[in-house]
Amino acid sequence: MKVAIGCDPNASEHKKVLKKLVEDLGHECVDFGSEDPIYANTAIRLAEAVAAGECDRGILICGTGIGVCIAANKVKGAYAAEVNNIYQAERAQLSNCANIITIGAQVTGIELAKCLVREYLKNTFDPQSRSKVKVQRIYDYETQKV
Repeated sequence: MKVAIGCDPNASEHKKVLKKLVEDLGHECVDFGSEDPIYANTAIRLAEAVAAGECDRGILICGTGIGVCIAANKVKGAYAAEVNNIYQAERAQLSNCANIITIGAQVTGIELAKCLVREYLKNTFDPQSRSKVKVQRIYDYETQKV
């Protein structure tokens, strides 16, 4: 799997550790940087790459995980979920088909962050699951004309 990763400067250390973890799990990792203090710039670039299919999934990190989540979700075809616990990391994929997760470096310790990434990457959405119609409604809304 090709996994995009990016963050703001406050989350550089988390990104470095999580990037190594992704690679150690056998995935290719595309680094979208950590230098831009405007977290939305990195989040949007990463979300565009995931939505375009250039990367299969994405991981975004900022202080709380909230800002990058909001920014990524502005990109059509990007479905970002902020994850704070193992169950959310699992359900981001299994129930919601999220192609991006976001994590807050100032509110999530690195050991938990590693567990969240592992859980997210090991799960795959089943398009025949009972969540299919729920996820489809989101896709339909995104593509409907206003």
